[in-house]
Amino acid sequence: MADTFEDHRGRIHDLLGPVDAVTEIRTLAGACRGNHYHGRTTQWAYVVSGEMLFASVQDDGLREEVRGPGDLVCEPAGVRHAWRAVSNCTVLVFTSGPRSGAYETDTVRLEVPILT
Repeated sequence: MADTFEDHRGRIHDLLGPVDAVTEIRTLAGACRGNHYHGRTTQWAYVVSGEMLFASVQDDGLREEVRGPGDLVCEPAGVRHAWRAVSNCTVLVFTSGPRSGAYETDTVRLEVPILT
C-alpha cells in the first residue's frame, strides 16, 4: 500500500489506503475511552495535540504506550483497545469498515476494562 513519489521538491508517501470516515475525538486529561474492540473495522489514531496512553491486548499480552503529536497508531479489527488522556488531547481517527458513520454497529464493549 505504501506508495511513494519523489522528485526535486521532496517526497509524497501514502500512509493509509482508502478510509470510510475521519473522526475528531477530544479527550480531557485523565479520561478513558474505548475498552472495546471492533469486529470488522480497522482504525488509525493520529495524535494532533496532547498525549494519549494507548493500551491494547495482543497475542503476546498487554501493550501500553504513550504517544504524542504526529504519532499514528493502528488498531486492527478484533484487537481489544483503550485510551487514557495523559493531557488534554485531540486525536483524528481514520476508519475502514462498518464502524464508520454508525459507531456502535461494529463496537463490542469489554466486560472487564483494560483501562479505568
